[in-house]
Amino acid sequence: MERLEPTLRSYPWGSRSLLARLRGRPVPAEQPEAELWFGAHAAAPSTVRGEALDAVIAADPVASLGARVAAEFDGKLPFLLKLLAAGEPLSIQAHPSKQQAEEGYAREDELGIPLNSPERDYRDRNHKPELIVALTPFHAIAGFRPPERTRELFDALECPALDRYVSLLGPAGDPSAYRALFTTWIALPPGTRDELILDLAESAQRLIGEDTWISRTAENFLALAEQYPNDTGTLASLLLNHVELQPGEALYLGAGQLHAYLRGMGVEIMANSDNVLRGGLTTKHVDVPELVRIVSFEDLESPFASTEERGAETVYGVPCEDFALSRMRLSAGDCVDLSHDGPSIALCTEGTARVSSAETEIDLAPGEAAWIPAGESATAGVGDGAGELFIARV
Repeated sequence: MERLEPTLRSYPWGSRSLLARLRGRPVPAEQPEAELWFGAHAAAPSTVRGEALDAVIAADPVASLGARVAAEFDGKLPFLLKLLAAGEPLSIQAHPSKQQAEEGYAREDELGIPLNSPERDYRDRNHKPELIVALTPFHAIAGFRPPERTRELFDALECPALDRYVSLLGPAGDPSAYRALFTTWIALPPGTRDELILDLAESAQRLIGEDTWISRTAENFLALAEQYPNDTGTLASLLLNHVELQPGEALYLGAGQLHAYLRGMGVEIMANSDNVLRGGLTTKHVDVPELVRIVSFEDLESPFASTEERGAETVYGVPCEDFALSRMRLSAGDCVDLSHDGPSIALCTEGTARVSSAETEIDLAPGEAAWIPAGESATAGVGDGAGELFIARV
């Protein structure tokens, strides 16, 4: 067991205060701090004792991962754990399935597109299901809402320019109810798109100020249209569930689910991949045909992840073999067994926590983590006061 040093990723949408404040560092930070990566992704691996975690694992996969995980995931850590802090909206995006990623990666290799090219969609062969647990109030748009609710929103907007598109929205229960409308909007000529967004913004102004989901959706649309004028992503935001997570609540997104994180901080865990297909709210590469090909147009009644309470531990339900995540609220005197046949990462997000094994004892402050190899007999607790600890496993 070793202290795990994360890698900081600075993206324009990152916050200058959320991660800095969590880690007890000066606010505002010198640059936007978007993500802290705790894992073995080749693009930005964490380190133990100054050595990259992916290299540590590669030197002895069975010792690090255990026989089961090493065999199932080709000797690699299958998940990536992050602290994510969004000061501004991320791009509207979706992630491929495992099969789509393998096919896309091979296709782009055949075309000779370099891995570091901004025009490349597939940077690895893996899928990227993901779970995010809110540490602060966290806002996102995620998954197409049921079509009947979108019709209700369109009726409330009373926008004549919208009328010509309403017929493209399929009936409830149709797994492709949104395909025609979304593909039409994302391919609109710039002039037509800009005029539609302006007309919708004028209509949305009349709906703000009420405590209803329609009003909040209108406010969200106006905020995005102001920050990303004439961007197709603002139109897509009108079709997706607007989600407001409170601390401890979680959002799960499988392959093809269109989404964007808007603001807030959370603990995110995903399959170890960096495959992103973008659809707007970004200056980065947008590949419309490929995005449409991998997006799931089935509506999503609720993107919230299920939870199971086990004493001081909250376990988040995910239909995914690559990772598991739980949240522990520890009080003085608690001693929680962390032993597991696979590897674990213990990440402190509040107060203090102490992770102990037969030979090692590591005190963690918020934003600090420990790497626990497979089979290591370890426990978690706190000295005084209380602490919050997230445990990532396979």
